[in-house]
Amino acid sequence: MTPLQAREAVAAALAAVAPDADLGQISDDEDMRTAFELDSIDFQAFAARLAERTGEPIAEDEYIQLSTVSGCVKFLG
Repeated sequence: MTPLQAREAVAAALAAVAPDADLGQISDDEDMRTAFELDSIDFQAFAARLAERTGEPIAEDEYIQLSTVSGCVKFLG
């Protein structure tokens, strides 16, 4: 998956969970959970949507890698 495809997948998964969240408003290294006030259930839903969108399973112990946009891009790359 290219970095652009990964960013698009992250944006789509986030939009499904937090429709008002805008990735353009945060830096790639900012924690999305804090920036968009995602609780643990929201973040689990984000990870599940991301897994659905990419077709790749994401284990719960890998969630820490998904806390930032840059982490997601690296994880999905």
